[in-house]
Amino acid sequence: MLSLLAAGGAEAFSAFAPSLSAPKSLRLRQESVTMSSNDNPMSRRAAVVVTAGLLGSFLAPKESKAEGAFSLPALPYDYKSLEPYIDEETMKLHHDKHFNAYLTNLNKALEGKPAAKLTDIQKEAIKAGPAIRNNGGGYYNHALFFKEMGPAANSGKPSAALQKAIDASFGSMDKMKEEFNAAAAKRFGSGWAWLGVTPEGKLAITSTPNQDNPLMEGCEGQKMIPVLGLDVWEHAYYLKYQNRRPEYITNWWSVVNWEAVSNNYEKFAAKGIPVEVV
Repeated sequence: MLSLLAAGGAEAFSAFAPSLSAPKSLRLRQESVTMSSNDNPMSRRAAVVVTAGLLGSFLAPKESKAEGAFSLPALPYDYKSLEPYIDEETMKLHHDKHFNAYLTNLNKALEGKPAAKLTDIQKEAIKAGPAIRNNGGGYYNHALFFKEMGPAANSGKPSAALQKAIDASFGSMDKMKEEFNAAAAKRFGSGWAWLGVTPEGKLAITSTPNQDNPLMEGCEGQKMIPVLGLDVWEHAYYLKYQNRRPEYITNWWSVVNWEAVSNNYEKFAAKGIPVEVV
């Protein structure tokens, strides 16, 4: 790598990655550096440093961009960060394959349609038809799901405001978890369990089938603004837990990021605003 960079400027990039097409802005900056470095060794060494920086910037991992209205958010933690509760292989498949499939299909379904906020798409998703309903819901639900989790060591606890709301609606955290776990376990087939804020401003629990969520007008279950959702599709847990869904549900609480959930509650749901996930 260093020997290639020592060859100088734009030539170094071409030699290292002939199959990559550098952005025009990158090529122009490289050409400028190369031309100014022909005079003396010190300038040439400077060209090596600048080119290395440009190359690193070009190759660095970034949020995955898809053609269309939305993109694939990067995980805010490593694939293996949720172990031993959720395994690395499941996280890779769930995020990079399943989540990405909903994104791709949503963007296709939105082609030729006016731009809209993701939360607005949820509201009208059922009326819009299966493509928007399934993929728009799948994209929103997974974006919320991956953001609300994190390493067990950083799970933390609910904010004072969220804890007060939990106690007011359920009596205690344990009672809330018991009701939530039951909703998740009893959801027949594929779907989601949700903790959210009802139109009356109270916390409640519901579940929905497939990729529906409580933001959708006409959806099964109680209307609410979700602050926490659990994916109980088999793709979310089957590699590790097989048919032991209740075990997956119980263990999942260890990787809930209560700071993120508290933010969903205080910044959005408690004010009657759907949670912005992208």
